[in-house]
Amino acid sequence: MTQVQILSGGAAQGLVKALEPQLAARGLSVGGTFGAVGAMRDKLLAGEPCDLVVLTEALIRELQQQGHARPGSERPLGRVRTGIAVKTGDALPRVDDEASLKATLEGAKAIYFPDPEKATAGIHFMKVLRTLGLDGQLKDRLRAFPNGATAMRAMAESGEPGSVGCTQVTEILYTAGVQLVGNLPKAFELATVYTAAVATTSAASEAAAEVATLLASAEAAELRQAGGFDPL
Repeated sequence: MTQVQILSGGAAQGLVKALEPQLAARGLSVGGTFGAVGAMRDKLLAGEPCDLVVLTEALIRELQQQGHARPGSERPLGRVRTGIAVKTGDALPRVDDEASLKATLEGAKAIYFPDPEKATAGIHFMKVLRTLGLDGQLKDRLRAFPNGATAMRAMAESGEPGSVGCTQVTEILYTAGVQLVGNLPKAFELATVYTAAVATTSAASEAAAEVATLLASAEAAELRQAGGFDPL
């Protein structure tokens, strides 16, 4: 069994886990870290062992230009949107326009979201709060976590009723105990393309390329869509 070390945005964690049987059938397994894309990029640049990176398309291009990801090895996985979540069993609020989103956030007892400095969805969500004029008003209700998956798990396990979460839909769909309400309304939409690429320092580049190919393959298309990756 060849293990491929991965540094990946949290958006792809559920997809990788769902593909474990197919990977094992190929003699492959995946280890490594999933988290905020900025933090994963920093780990790669700091020299953490890595065979495969799965980050935003923009960051992959940047890493290729800097010589940290192999040109031509990139495999786009799909477009991931950012959505609103509540705890499983809670009533689903409206979030389909600016007014309803603002009302939902104002009515939340606690708001769970990823790192506002290094996570794609966290950075964007803080911009949404500022645009709505809620960043100051809701300051004491904000619960920031290293990444979206951690934020959603914390919300699911919390005893706070009336909690709301915001992160990428992949991290909502793959977390037990939370449910997707809907995508952010069009005025605040964030849709991010995620891409896999082989790291130039990879000690298992052929295996890493095989993992990337499987993640992006037609074979995995249904799993990608079920997990929140929209086709490009």
